[in-house]
Amino acid sequence: MDSFDAVVIGAGAAGLFCAGVAGQRGLKVLLLDHSDKVAEKIRISGGGRANFTNRDIDVRQPHKHFVSQNPHFCRSALSRYTPADFVALVQRHGIGFHEKHKGQLFCDRSAEDLIQMLVAECEAGGVQRWQPCALHGVRVMADGSFELDTGRGPVKSPSVVIATGGLSIPKIGATDLGYRIAKQFGLRLVEQRPGLVPLTFDGEAWAPFVPLAGLSLPVQIETGDKKTRMAFIEDLLFTHRGLSGPAVLQISSYWTEGTPIRLNLAPEVDLSRALAAAKGRSRKLIANELAGLVPSRLSDAWTQQDPEWQRPICDASDKALARLAEGLARWEVLPSGSEGYRKAEVTLGGVDTRDLSSQTLESRQAGLYFIGEVVDVTGWLGGYNFQWAWASAHACAMALPHPTSPRLD
Repeated sequence: MDSFDAVVIGAGAAGLFCAGVAGQRGLKVLLLDHSDKVAEKIRISGGGRANFTNRDIDVRQPHKHFVSQNPHFCRSALSRYTPADFVALVQRHGIGFHEKHKGQLFCDRSAEDLIQMLVAECEAGGVQRWQPCALHGVRVMADGSFELDTGRGPVKSPSVVIATGGLSIPKIGATDLGYRIAKQFGLRLVEQRPGLVPLTFDGEAWAPFVPLAGLSLPVQIETGDKKTRMAFIEDLLFTHRGLSGPAVLQISSYWTEGTPIRLNLAPEVDLSRALAAAKGRSRKLIANELAGLVPSRLSDAWTQQDPEWQRPICDASDKALARLAEGLARWEVLPSGSEGYRKAEVTLGGVDTRDLSSQTLESRQAGLYFIGEVVDVTGWLGGYNFQWAWASAHACAMALPHPTSPRLD
């Protein structure tokens, strides 16, 4: 039977990085994955250029950028392995990168550069990679170590790291394996649901807005009540089935079914004042005047909803113009659902942080660790989830017991 100091399950961002760091500490590491490719989520992220971290992460207030039943759980790992630390690694490998906006860092050339960097880090640590290789079962032996049944035979190790990701984007191999292993060992789970996902609307109710598909514009978007309110200013994208774009992906992590979302479609303009001023000086149609304040496609579609908005602005009543401004500035809509895991970038929920150490990511089951997306920690859009992958992986890798050292309890 093959024996290793640590076995890492899942060759995604967190798994690759954890294996590489642990291997370079001198541990004999096995990394296995059921897919023949590594890091598919990195490969498709950021339009193929991987938004690999975000400079704006405030490790003193992690709840600002992360969703969890205990947002403060991620503070320890994120404060010990920062965006600057990962950027330094990227620079050592000579990978060019740039900041797009709001602290988001992307590879200049391709996400493949980042993947090759992680693979090189594993090779530098002598990590053995078995791919494709299925995991059929894991159990605790009498001596406290683990025995794993794999597609290449049984394996023994005192430490097992679960880095299997979430349920999002099943076409690239997402499974529920990590959650099943957590349940097997009596760990609690926070209910999973799609995160960073487009929202959909009832077909008949959405019909007036279907012609706007493809239109993008900056908006303010919010959901929740006074106590739970969350708001973002980002770009919105109309689709044939509903709403997408960074604004909606961000708010989707805070939205709950049956709750409306509210949008200001012209956050940089006082529409009420602008329309009132135009009434006194213009004979243009309301739609034409409004097109100077919002995109013309939006202006045309919106004014079609009311006959009182289909006339010269000088002939419109003050009440009609006020309703028009109010509707655009405080548009409240009720999503019927989301595009689901098929298009979700991440999975909300996961292994309950109450059953994990924030210092080491070890679970209540000694020797069993959970890192990355499988944990109930979900970041905002913009590189935050990758930074959680790097930080949690690093914390775990540094805590894995070395065969020549006493165990850290």
